[in-house]
Amino acid sequence: MSKANPLIEAALNARHQALAPYSKFKVGAAILDDTKQITIGANVESASYGLSCCAERVAIFKALTEGLTDFSALAIASEGGVAPCGACRQVIAEYAANATITLIDSNDPTSIKQTKIDELLPSAFTSKNLSP
Repeated sequence: MSKANPLIEAALNARHQALAPYSKFKVGAAILDDTKQITIGANVESASYGLSCCAERVAIFKALTEGLTDFSALAIASEGGVAPCGACRQVIAEYAANATITLIDSNDPTSIKQTKIDELLPSAFTSKNLSP
């Protein structure tokens, strides 16, 4: 897979929209739904750090609020191609459990790793664990 992949390119481009004045760690994400629509997100930081939101959650929440619900792929671009944080893993497990996750090193876009949420968050707690 190369940067020519539209989902990877969207995630790399989304990094330019990140608002990371504190950490300077810009992340872009792009999620693909079953209609082949790509929705992007970028991390947004707040001086009250707990109120910041990661790129993965921004992309997923944007897609969900646009009525998209079936996701097949999620691309995340960052320096080093890091995996999602715990909060993002939880949201992915709930809303994009079947998506292939591609981690892209923005310093070397040909350096990618693919994974699934079951590998990143085994035995996830989801709505299936809640009593009716």
